[in-house]
Amino acid sequence: MKDSLIRVITKDAGIQMTAILSTGIVERARQIHKTLPVATAALGRTLTAASMMGNQLKAEAGSVTVQVKGNGMLGAIVAVSDHEGNVRGYLQNPAADLPLRPDGKLDVGGAVGRGYLMVIKDVGMKEPVSGTVALVNGEIAEDLTRYFVESEQVPSACALGVLVDTDQSVRQAGGYLVQLMPGVTEEQISRLEKNIAQAGAITAMLEAGLTLADIARRVLDGFEMEILESAPVEYRCACNRGKVLGALVSLGREELTQLSEEEGQMEVTCQFCDKAYTFTNQELAALLEQASQ
Repeated sequence: MKDSLIRVITKDAGIQMTAILSTGIVERARQIHKTLPVATAALGRTLTAASMMGNQLKAEAGSVTVQVKGNGMLGAIVAVSDHEGNVRGYLQNPAADLPLRPDGKLDVGGAVGRGYLMVIKDVGMKEPVSGTVALVNGEIAEDLTRYFVESEQVPSACALGVLVDTDQSVRQAGGYLVQLMPGVTEEQISRLEKNIAQAGAITAMLEAGLTLADIARRVLDGFEMEILESAPVEYRCACNRGKVLGALVSLGREELTQLSEEEGQMEVTCQFCDKAYTFTNQELAALLEQASQ
């Protein structure tokens, strides 16, 4: 089953929900970055969340960046999504790993540590809009829930999951984001909370063969639900040779000169997709001339 997401709204209550199957996205990230299980789960949850948030943007050229910066062994985690939910990401230490927690789950919170979560939304205005919150526990989902409440004043419930198989590949990955709009009653909130508690883990639902629509119906049981959108999503890097050239020019003449003298030729590797771009002496000379203008 290919990765996809759906956006849902309730007709009889102010509740909106996005749900995503991101197994292919997270497995692609694992292959690119050669992550060990805890790193796979941490990066996968962040990619999954960023994809859902990106798809919520109304600006066609918009993007959402989710940064998780803790003091644990994983270092910084970064995920960037376009307005359709296509996403890319990386983390500082893909080889980070920890023993399983006493409950048998991957210790993502321990590997992330304490720190903060930042969300940057670029919707085509002069300056991107950003919000930062302290990490709750480094498990990503609860941290994002705090972000929505504190930075966007939107009561939310977020579920993210990555199930890593015995061969370290990604068996299941997905998530959902439920957000309350003004006018929701206490009775409706109580019903929703009960549904979420009974629904169980997102990876368990995917493992049981539930579709995204099935998951939405389970979480929104008792509400009249309408699916607004269903769309494919994928791991997609936006790098190309022209963008890399632009980044090199931005280094400035002094640093470019130093690099060209040291290397003779330069190889630049994209952080997101690990693609390497090689530039010859002639190309570096042309860049130096451009930088001096």
